[in-house]
Order: sequence, then structure tokens, then C-alpha cells
Amino acid sequence: MNALRRNVLKGATGVGAVAVAVAAGLLKPTQAMAAWNKSAFEAKNVSDAMKGLGATSPADSKEISIKAPDIAENGAVVPVEITSSLPGTTSIAIIAEKNGTPLVGNFNLSGGTQGFISTRIKMGQTSLVRAVVNAGGKSYMAAKEVKVTIGGCGG
Repeated sequence: MNALRRNVLKGATGVGAVAVAVAAGLLKPTQAMAAWNKSAFEAKNVSDAMKGLGATSPADSKEISIKAPDIAENGAVVPVEITSSLPGTTSIAIIAEKNGTPLVGNFNLSGGTQGFISTRIKMGQTSLVRAVVNAGGKSYMAAKEVKVTIGGCGG
């Protein structure tokens, strides 16, 4: 059998199975999508993003560490790791202060999950990278300055 035909048939079978699950009500489109905090992600400044996250006055914490380069050679791909030693960490948000939309990501963690996030973010210019952690019903924050030499957000 032709390899291309085989791949087309496999793909059609997979799509058909998903369509049947949706039609039967076993799979809802909202279950496949990530949670979306529209007000926080569309905020144009840090205070509005924090308000959207429900973290209007987070306490500074030394139990949150941000591992990011001091100087990012390319703002389009800045590696960032956030580690929270706070017990009961339920979410970690990353905010790049001078981006057009400062909230870069918000990660919800289920019970017992280690408070650790590793990702790459886009930064338009030199600014503070903030980690906002919700733990035990309270909000905590840490920040680190990252200098960008080549802009990533249209720079």
C-alpha cells in the first residue's frame, strides 16, 4: 500500500474518532483548551495584569527563585525557570514588565505538584521579569532584571 495513502487514512480515522466523541458529548471543545484569563492576558500594564490575576499586593518572598540570563542576546527567546519552595503552591505567573502585554504565562499546578516552571519567553526590551506565586491562599512575588540586546517583540 502507498505510504501517503496509509498516512491519509490514519489521519482521517483519528479525526473521525474525535468527531464521534464530540458528537456523543464525551469530549467538549472547552476541555481541550487551556484556561484563559482574558482580563489578565490583555492587560497593558503590570498593575492591571496583577489585578486580573487576583494578586493586587503580593508579598516579596526569598522562597521564589528566578533563573534567567542577566543579558539575553536575543529577546525573542529568553529562557526562564521559576522555582517556588512555598508550601501549597497552586499557580505561577510570569510577567515581563515592559512588554506590550506584560503577562507572559500563568501556570496552574494541581495538588502536590512541585512548584517549578521552565519555559522560554519573548521580551521587547530590558525590564524586570516577575514571578507571581499563589500559595496557601496568598500571593508572593520575586523579580529579576534581564537586559535584552536584540529586541524580540518587534525590535
